[in-house]
Amino acid sequence: MPLSADGDPLIGEFGGIRWIYAFSDELSLARFAIARGEGAREWTYDRVLGARLLDVAIPAMPVPYGVALDVGAEGQGALFPPVMGIVPDAAALDADVDAGTNDMNGMAPNGEESTR
Repeated sequence: MPLSADGDPLIGEFGGIRWIYAFSDELSLARFAIARGEGAREWTYDRVLGARLLDVAIPAMPVPYGVALDVGAEGQGALFPPVMGIVPDAAALDADVDAGTNDMNGMAPNGEESTR
C-alpha cells in the first residue's frame, strides 16, 4: 500500500467512491508509478494483508472507502467496493441500517452527511 508524503494511504476517487490503492507486489506498484509519470521518485509503502485492509482499515475510515488492487495493470486490476460481503457491514454503503443511512458515523450511503 503506497503512502502519500504525509504517511497516509495513497487514495483516488472514481465513481463517487474513494479508493485506497493497493498492490500485490513491487512490480505492480512500479508500473503504477511509471504510468503516473512518477517512476523516478522513491515510493514509500506499507505491507498490509488484504484481509486486514478490508476488515480493519476500511471500517476505521471516516467515510466509505473501497480498495483498488493493482491499478494500471492491464487486465489484472480489481476493485473491492465498500459493499456488504466485501467489507464489514458497518462500513458498507449498501447496509440498510436506518432508513437509508448506514452505521458510519452519520454518513448516508452516498458518502454525504446524514440529515438525521
